Amino acid sequence: MVAFFSFLSGYILSQFFRSFLAVIAPELGHELGLDPQAVAALQTAWILGFIVMQFPVGWALDAWGPRRTVPVTMIAAVIGALLFANAQSGFTLQIALALIGIGCSAIYMGAVYVFGRIYPPQRFALLCSWLIGIGSAGNLIAASPLALATSVIGWRGAILVLALVTALVALLLALIIRNPPRVTTTRAEGLIDGLKIILSIRALWPLLPLATISYAVIIAERGLWAGPFLSDVYGLAPVDRGFILLIMATSMSAGALIYGPLDRVFGGYKWIPVIGTALSAAGFLGLALFEPSLTTAAILLSILGAAGMTYGVLMAHGRAFVPDHLLGRGITFLNILFIGGAAIIQPISGAVMTRLLTGPADFAYAVLHGGFAVLLLISLAIYLFAKDVRRDHL
Repeated sequence: MVAFFSFLSGYILSQFFRSFLAVIAPELGHELGLDPQAVAALQTAWILGFIVMQFPVGWALDAWGPRRTVPVTMIAAVIGALLFANAQSGFTLQIALALIGIGCSAIYMGAVYVFGRIYPPQRFALLCSWLIGIGSAGNLIAASPLALATSVIGWRGAILVLALVTALVALLLALIIRNPPRVTTTRAEGLIDGLKIILSIRALWPLLPLATISYAVIIAERGLWAGPFLSDVYGLAPVDRGFILLIMATSMSAGALIYGPLDRVFGGYKWIPVIGTALSAAGFLGLALFEPSLTTAAILLSILGAAGMTYGVLMAHGRAFVPDHLLGRGITFLNILFIGGAAIIQPISGAVMTRLLTGPADFAYAVLHGGFAVLLLISLAIYLFAKDVRRDHL
């Protein structure tokens, strides 16, 4: 389990860098003169840097292995954090966050690659889900601890410390991680040829819509809309909103941990995302159709958050159809769908809500949540055609 805990340290950092902006946004805006739209654009820079690197990271994992790919890629995060800590403009912050996104792009994928190659297939879903569940602690570190550090040494000082920590974790991974044995194949597919082969695997096709939608709507709700929903519909103050959002975030982590060993109970992968997605859709429909009380709304948010964390199981299901010599490109292709779906859903939902919120807030959020439920149900209907993979056949 040494590899698991080594990658866990890197994944916690990756989760931190995904969410730390929300904590220091007021200080950034005040010191550098950034309006809310400019601050929001910074997160887009991180996502773009992360997504653009997925295909190259997949090829590098197959060609070089994780021992070189992950630490070398993380150097970009170190440079980005240093640049961020010394930035004097919004444009510099965007460049810095794009570099940080690049630096984080190989961490989870490197872990999944190692899990898929050196551990028994029956443990793959468990390890992937638990890495997500435990690694989500990075979101919590990016909350109160970062706020405390910022109050003591300022946001620049806090990010400088994170640059040092990132460098140390990269060094740790370089020293500890070992490449799995190289897979021999009769032909050496390049980046494009490998992706063509992956796209030709028909068993993967029914998984793709659910991979694109399932994680995206949960992240959009937790990271973008749950707070405004609780404020606009229920009139909650920041502290009360934050408490409910913390419960939802904790439920998401717990959900990922619970999903890990469930393939042992079900004997395969398929029906775990089916049940989880159905529960998530039911949670969104409950918010959309029944005008729930605040307590019920908080419970529904927690349920849909926990049930929706099928990321690791879906990754395990897809990995079962990808040949070992293309594993890096296969898992990064799936990851592009997970993260890319989130990058698409958030701006689209923002444009829709900008129009709807000119009217009654409760109606606007009912449409939003109903739309998320419909997207989940459509992708679930397609996923039902997917071939299951039994654990005893792995």
